[in-house]
Amino acid sequence: MKILAIESSCDETAAAVVEDGRRVLSSVINSQVAEHRVYGGVVPEIASRRHCENIVPVVQGALDEAGVPLAGIDAVAVTAAPGLIGALLVGVNYAKGLALAAGKPLVPVHHIRGHIAANYLAHPELEPPFLCLVVSGGHTHIVEVRSYTDFRVVGRTRDDAAGEAFDKSARAMGFPYPGGVYIDEAAGRGDPGKYKLPKPRVEGAPYDFSFSGLKTAVINLLHNAGQKGEEVDADSLAASFQRTVCEVLTSHLEAAAKELGYRVVAAAGGVSANSGLRAALGEMCRKNGFTLYVPPLSLCGDNAAMIGAQGYYEFLANPPAALSLNAAPSMDIAAAFSARD
Repeated sequence: MKILAIESSCDETAAAVVEDGRRVLSSVINSQVAEHRVYGGVVPEIASRRHCENIVPVVQGALDEAGVPLAGIDAVAVTAAPGLIGALLVGVNYAKGLALAAGKPLVPVHHIRGHIAANYLAHPELEPPFLCLVVSGGHTHIVEVRSYTDFRVVGRTRDDAAGEAFDKSARAMGFPYPGGVYIDEAAGRGDPGKYKLPKPRVEGAPYDFSFSGLKTAVINLLHNAGQKGEEVDADSLAASFQRTVCEVLTSHLEAAAKELGYRVVAAAGGVSANSGLRAALGEMCRKNGFTLYVPPLSLCGDNAAMIGAQGYYEFLANPPAALSLNAAPSMDIAAAFSARD
């Protein structure tokens, strides 16, 4: 079964053709990072306009790269939630029109479910159940993957996502957008023990996260040093920040896996590309005898291949969506799309 998948939840216009949920036949991504870097972050209106301009050639490029005509596609999958509403609407409406015109089933996919499914493309042997840490610019979750379409959130951020904290702290340190990759590079040159930073916890919710206070601590440290005319070692501050975030993420996942009895854990999302996090997760799993799955760097960020992978399992489990399907800026990973034929 060949799925044509479309992703437009933020600032990447992406399309892919995926076979049987496990094999990528094509993957095309048009990134807007350079344009948004000028503003220090994603501008939703600009992102939506660029999706409108890029979606036709990106989808056609994915079909051409796969060597599959639209008639050879079995279903059209699209990210319908969560994300920037204007950006999502471009992908959802284009997918609806394409599915209607071609007479193909329409399959809505939850963006976080897609990130988790990136692991299926890289690791054919991986099957649920397992525990997954999802970390990106907009999301930080510990998710119990009970089956390909049955999920339970074990922990989530109460404020800033890990990726958001990376980007905002990086901006305060003077690094360009997106800041996560620059912090990762700087951390390799710095001393992670030079600056003591807080590890926020959520009272009564041991698996939930809170990164707002950590971000504020970095900003205050820089502000106070500036007021006193003191120089800050940016590389060591980046290293200290990265180590703190990685320790929080890893310790929460470790505790949840032990309590719930999981021996197989995974990571997904843009921040799973961070070298410090990958090393910390690897060490934690070696210590506990856990099996760890992490996608390759090419599948960590937003892409349509992951949507095609999850779309395959959604198609098998649910009836196709009706043309009344709408995009949703926020939606729990465990929720089901209501617009069905």
